[in-house]
Amino acid sequence: MRRALITGGSSGIGAAAARSLASAGFTVAVHYNAGRSRAESVVSGLSGTGHCAVGGDLADPAAVRSMLDAAVDRLGGVDVLVNNAGIYDLHEVDSLGYEEWQQVWRRTFEVNLFGAANLSWAFVDHLRHREESSAGARLIFVGSRGAYRGEPVAPAYAASKAGVHALAQSLALVLAPYGVAVSAVAPGFVHTEMTAAILDGPAGDAIRAQSPFGRVGDADEIAAAITWLASAEATWASGAVLDLNGASYLR
Repeated sequence: MRRALITGGSSGIGAAAARSLASAGFTVAVHYNAGRSRAESVVSGLSGTGHCAVGGDLADPAAVRSMLDAAVDRLGGVDVLVNNAGIYDLHEVDSLGYEEWQQVWRRTFEVNLFGAANLSWAFVDHLRHREESSAGARLIFVGSRGAYRGEPVAPAYAASKAGVHALAQSLALVLAPYGVAVSAVAPGFVHTEMTAAILDGPAGDAIRAQSPFGRVGDADEIAAAITWLASAEATWASGAVLDLNGASYLR
């Protein structure tokens, strides 16, 4: 039985990935920060048995290690880590005071990049010291199209996701000798609760028009790619950052 931990799994792409992985036969730990009841609701709807919800603030290094330990204890180990959780706050450079500007950048990096880096360390430490082989384990990051295209109203988000991509590719080089494949996905706009206000507002039509399909992505489409990257067949995708943006940005 393969076991996966998904951060930010109580909604959006994380919840869709939990459902997809569970349908593929994985036992899943759904991470949440404050939304325990929502995470437990996701868990209760997953195919199969043995799933669980684990909580922790990714901006707190101690909480990150405790959360990984809880997932290992509940699942009996973790073979796949999906670093999905992230925050997106609007912060245009010409509209914020200096202190508020610093606060947004600090909090965004603490969750989106530092939290993912700390959890990745804890995951690798688990793999290195457990009795069973680490071969076939997977480390998957959810980045963003914004790392390449830019996010003028959320530059800290774009910068943090560029760091996520670089982190994934750096770890791909380090972890291959252990048999661990590391990859990332870079979605464009996806209709989730985090983006609903933007997509349902005045800018929504222009955002949908960025893709020749005339729409934004669906969380299940991103989840399908994550599930493939978690599979045994995806070893040779290690080091890749998969663009999942409906041809809205080509590079």
